[in-house]
Amino acid sequence: MSRRRQQKADPSSEDEGSFANFSNEDVSMSGDSDSYSYDDSDSDSEDERRPRKEINLAKDSDEEDLERLVLGTKSADDFRAQLFAGNDFLPDVTDSKALVPATTAQDEDNKLKDVDDAMLFMVDTVGGGEGVIAHAEKKAEEQTDQPAWEDSDDERLTVSLAGVGRLRKLREFEGEDVVNGVEYSERLRAQYLRMYPLPEWAKPAGKKNKRRRRSSAAAGGSDESGLSGSEMDTDGEEGEDYEDVLPLDEFLRNVNAFAEDNDTRSTKRRKLRPETLDIQRTRDIPDGHKSGVSCLAFHPRHPILLSTSVSSVMYLHHVDAAAYPTPNPMLTSVQVRRTDLRRAAFLSVKGEDGEGQGEEVVFAGRRKYFHSWNLSTGAVKKVSKIAGHQKEHKTMERFRVSPCGRWMAVAASDRKGGGMLNILNAATMQWVAQARIDGRGGIADFQWWSNGEGLTIAGKDGQVAEWSLETKRTVGVWRDEGSVGGTVLAMGGRSGPKAVGEDRWVAVGNNSGIVNIYDRNELLVAGKKDKRDVEIKKLPTPARVLEQLTTAITILSFSPDGQLMVFGSNLKKDALRLVHLPSCTVYRNWPTEQTPLGRVSAVAFSADSSMMAVGNDSGKVRLWEIRG
Repeated sequence: MSRRRQQKADPSSEDEGSFANFSNEDVSMSGDSDSYSYDDSDSDSEDERRPRKEINLAKDSDEEDLERLVLGTKSADDFRAQLFAGNDFLPDVTDSKALVPATTAQDEDNKLKDVDDAMLFMVDTVGGGEGVIAHAEKKAEEQTDQPAWEDSDDERLTVSLAGVGRLRKLREFEGEDVVNGVEYSERLRAQYLRMYPLPEWAKPAGKKNKRRRRSSAAAGGSDESGLSGSEMDTDGEEGEDYEDVLPLDEFLRNVNAFAEDNDTRSTKRRKLRPETLDIQRTRDIPDGHKSGVSCLAFHPRHPILLSTSVSSVMYLHHVDAAAYPTPNPMLTSVQVRRTDLRRAAFLSVKGEDGEGQGEEVVFAGRRKYFHSWNLSTGAVKKVSKIAGHQKEHKTMERFRVSPCGRWMAVAASDRKGGGMLNILNAATMQWVAQARIDGRGGIADFQWWSNGEGLTIAGKDGQVAEWSLETKRTVGVWRDEGSVGGTVLAMGGRSGPKAVGEDRWVAVGNNSGIVNIYDRNELLVAGKKDKRDVEIKKLPTPARVLEQLTTAITILSFSPDGQLMVFGSNLKKDALRLVHLPSCTVYRNWPTEQTPLGRVSAVAFSADSSMMAVGNDSGKVRLWEIRG
């Protein structure tokens, strides 16, 4: 019988207290797993004088089976050997507190036995530089944008650059030959960027803004936000907030991000020939509307195109045919629920003092309200009631903003066959004045003078009225020759009479497909040049009568430089013509039978008159470049 069994059988034994104070610190383990010894340091003096006795605990079969199930080995020594395998230090079996090195040269060889050869060797290049693998790792550390995942096979892959003729251009020096897969992919990426450089619009906004602020600080200037360049660089919070904004947020905060360099941009444009026009089709707008395009408008200073449709969607596109990867990329799109957008326009809001207050986009549908979207702040406000207006508006889709940015005119409801226009302050949206025309059918169309000091209003019965904002009265009424029902009106050109807005040309289209072009210098009676004493001819003679179309004229517009006029009809396919001014001749070489126009619903010219956008009833917007 073992000692443990003796103690249990004899509870009054003197060694009972010794076993009660038995602890792990008192146990030392020898090579024999079945032999244990203990040292009872807490026993009394009588126990200390006793000789140390060894306890031999034999394992039965059940204990051995349990040990195999728990430890997975036949003995505790095998379990310790597996537990500390692969470590640099192993506990000594004779002393649990001693740690000695346990690795040898043979162990090192065993560790590297299963490692691939490609991971043990480094291929050095002929030039004597860094190894390919070390060079690739160094480049990976320098990259700011880390890849989403890495393929370990790329490091073991080797590619010969000198052996393939097409890959020799990827070498950094003449003697270079073999590179691994990681370096090979980096060389291919760098070669692609050399052939197709990254466009400006695709670069991170923070880097562009940081360079812009540094250049502004070097010049001692300030940006549009009112902060000088040095303040933008030294203020950490302002710099971090400005660099982390998204391109769209940056565009909403500062629309001047798309401004072109005025020094490199040519302000002079050569005169167009009257016989033939050098016009070339360029990349179309990639995003199409779900329904017909209702309105097109170019920004007056930036290469931005605005397009709307009755499907309640409005697009803003950056006009750049060379943009990569998508030409003419979309900046943003806005959907206005339950509103069929029929007209939209850019508005540079100016106060009474003439100072600018921000850029806005005004858009409306066949509803009793309209919206204004501030591009500087991104705020959208809804205007449902006009403060101080006298007449109700059944719809606010018929509006025009003045070129000066101070006024906005909205056609009111017809009353007793006549028509009225309510003039609003664009900054406050308050009613300022009312213009009206007496005639049968009401107002067909109206346009602001180029100086923003008045309007020209065309009635459906052929009457045309000149209304002055300064005097708030009609200064003259004249009749369109041969008109049986006016539809649209447009004005353009320069060097016109100052008494009626300085516009050179005015064109009126009617239901029969005829367009009359008038020289506004011939509208005034000779000798009457003063604004307050102006007299307009009752029946002026048109400078040219255009009869190329047979359906009602619905499109009529002048280019900003006054050298081109476009007119068309959406009632017939490919019914669009271009007119040269001042000769008033229609171009014969455009459009042709192969020109993909469709039923044209909207036309707009860019601010420099070098681009023309055409929208049709299928929702597509096509662009043409006018070269001369």
